[in-house]
Amino acid sequence: MLKKLDGIKRTLAKMGSSISKFIKKQNRNTLFAGIAIIAFVILLGVVYFNSNSGLSGLMFWRASDKKVAQKAVDYINNNGLASSTVSLVSVSRDSGLIKIKIKIGTTEYDSYITKDGKYLFPQIIDISGKEKETEKTGTEGTTTTAATCDALAKTDSPMLQVYVVSQCPYGLQMQRAMADAVANAPELANYIKVRYIGAVSGNTITSMHGEVEAAENLRQICIREEQANKYWNYVSCQIKKGDSKGCEASTGIDSSKLSACISDTSKGVAYAKKDFDLADSYSVSGSPSLILGNSTIDESGFGGRSSDAVKQIVCCASNSKPGFCSKTLNTASAATSYSENYAGTGSASNSANCGS
Repeated sequence: MLKKLDGIKRTLAKMGSSISKFIKKQNRNTLFAGIAIIAFVILLGVVYFNSNSGLSGLMFWRASDKKVAQKAVDYINNNGLASSTVSLVSVSRDSGLIKIKIKIGTTEYDSYITKDGKYLFPQIIDISGKEKETEKTGTEGTTTTAATCDALAKTDSPMLQVYVVSQCPYGLQMQRAMADAVANAPELANYIKVRYIGAVSGNTITSMHGEVEAAENLRQICIREEQANKYWNYVSCQIKKGDSKGCEASTGIDSSKLSACISDTSKGVAYAKKDFDLADSYSVSGSPSLILGNSTIDESGFGGRSSDAVKQIVCCASNSKPGFCSKTLNTASAATSYSENYAGTGSASNSANCGS
């Protein structure tokens, strides 16, 4: 807009100079000179009005966008959609949407809103270069989606990786199914691993549901890496009420060792980054996401999010069946969200996830 106004000013200056010269040449014809002056004044008025209208319009949409942005922030705060108070950092336009930068705690996030303020997009997936990025992953990226036992590639030591975030109701559902499977067939712990989705910003990890979730993700990662024999006991406790401190105490976690891991970026953050990089290499975006070898797993083909389905996936991918394969585990769908019981309200959901 400012470049456009500069152009208008330059054009007016040239026109003014030309008309001035023209009037001098026509000084004997005062009537014609008067008409030329009047026309020039009218032209100046029209251009000035239009340029000011443009500035007014620019100021108007900026004010309007800020109002829409603040409305979105108020909505997030009033409905408890973030782990702590959200504040508005900046407002701009991007690809036909209102782009807002918001701050939750000490971390800033980009979100988008439609110009009418009707729809809020907390997360945006940029697909402009998706095909090229997928090509770069090569053999590390997933190549197939397996939904039946016969479709799974067989190996001697299959490893089922399940990607979650710790406060996603459906991630909790899958962790509950896995924890129950390990409780009833302990050897399964050698064939399954929970990994986490997120990003590293500076020396801090971030997660889709805010700082509280990111902190719990890091806590679970440190326990998994440095106190592995207590990981499943801790998870089995934590998924009941989300009482992290209480579960640390009741499951015998070495809190000093855990605190050292969390505060030492060469440990906790470094462990987390390995998870996040793997998640990116497999194009993981939703919690939970199941990966085995180069295949994404559709758990619904094995019985849904149940402990028996976890067992079936591992057994179907094994060349020689481990002893637990002959054992029937819980076939009921695990409960979503925090729950004292294995199955409960919301246990029917076997396809929903967070973040995709």
